[in-house]
Amino acid sequence: MADDTEQSEKTEDPTQKKLEDAHKRGDVAKSQEVSTWFSLMGATFIVALFSPSIAQDLFVGLGNIFAHLEEIPLDAGGIRALWMDYGRILLVALGLPMLSMMIMAVAGNMVQHKIVLSAESLTPKLSKISPVAGFKRLFSKDSLVNFLKGVVKISIVGGLMAAVMWPERDRLDTMIMRDVITILPETREIALQLLGAVVAVMTIIAGLDMFYQRNKWFEKQKMTVQEIKDEYKQSEGDPMVKGKIRQLRMERSRRRMMAAVPSATVVVTNPTHYAVALKYEEGMAAPLCVAKGTDATALKIREVAKGAKIPIIENPPLARSLYAQVDIDAEIPEEHYRAVAEVIGYVLRLRKRPSWQA
Repeated sequence: MADDTEQSEKTEDPTQKKLEDAHKRGDVAKSQEVSTWFSLMGATFIVALFSPSIAQDLFVGLGNIFAHLEEIPLDAGGIRALWMDYGRILLVALGLPMLSMMIMAVAGNMVQHKIVLSAESLTPKLSKISPVAGFKRLFSKDSLVNFLKGVVKISIVGGLMAAVMWPERDRLDTMIMRDVITILPETREIALQLLGAVVAVMTIIAGLDMFYQRNKWFEKQKMTVQEIKDEYKQSEGDPMVKGKIRQLRMERSRRRMMAAVPSATVVVTNPTHYAVALKYEEGMAAPLCVAKGTDATALKIREVAKGAKIPIIENPPLARSLYAQVDIDAEIPEEHYRAVAEVIGYVLRLRKRPSWQA
C-alpha cells in the first residue's frame, strides 16, 4: 500500500537525467517475451538451414566411432580420446548453429535498449535476502500479472501446438517403426510447422508484452514535483542561492558604479526617473558612460554628484536615449555626439572646446 501511495504521487514525466540514471543502474524496460521470440526465430532458422548438415555430420562422425568401438582401448587414454572425438564431432556439427543462437539472444536484448554495463544488480542488498521483502515480491501485483501472463501464454501456445500436431497423429504413430534416416526429413518438416506456428503467435505476444513493459517502466520512472525541484537544484543550483549571488554581484557592481560618479564630467537627468553620468577628458575619442540608473539608483547618482560638485543637467530626451543605448564604461554612440557636445560644452564653457565634437 505504501508503494502504491508513493507511486500515485509521481505525476510528472521523468526528466532526461532520470532516464539516463536509470539506464546506468541497469534499470531498463525489458520484455522476456521479446527475447524468447528471438530465440525461437533462431531455432527456426537453424532447423530450416542447418538441420540437414547437422544430421549428416552427426551421422557420419558418430557412425565412424560406433563402427570401431571394439578398437578403442578401455583405459584412461582411450576413454579420454573417445570423449575428445565426441566433442570435436559435436563442435563441428553444432558450432555455427549455437553461435547463431547466441547472436539472436544478444539481439533480443539490444533491440529493446542500449547496451548496459552496470554492476549494481550484482551488489548485495538486504532486500534480496529479506524474507519479508521476498514475501511481498511473491504476492505483489507484478507477480500476479506475470503468473497470469504465463498461464495465458502456455494455454495459447499449447493449444496451437496441439492443433498443428493433431492432423499428423497417424504419421507420428508409424515413425517409431521406421529407420532413423528415413524419418529425419519428416521430423524436420513437422518441427518447422510447429516452430512457424509458435513464432507467429509469439510475435503478437512479444509485441503486446513489450508495449506493456515499456509503459510499466515509464510509469515507474515518473517523478513527484518535489523530486523535479530537487533535481533542478542539484543540476542548476539552488535558485535562492543563485538569486543571492546575483544580488551580491549587482550590489558590488552598483557600488563600483557609484564610486565612479565623482570622476564624471556631467550627469544628464530626466530629471527624476533617469540619470546618466558621462566622463570626458582631453584626448578621449568620445565621452564614456561611467554610471546610469533609474528611479532610486538615479536619485543616488544625483546625490553623489551633488556631493562631488558634479554639474547636473536636465535633458529628458537625451537622458532616456543614453540610458537605453549606452552601456557602463562604453563610449556614447555617434548619433549622440552633437547633443552631448552641447551639454559638455556648456559645462566646460570656460575650458577649451572638446576635439572629438568636430
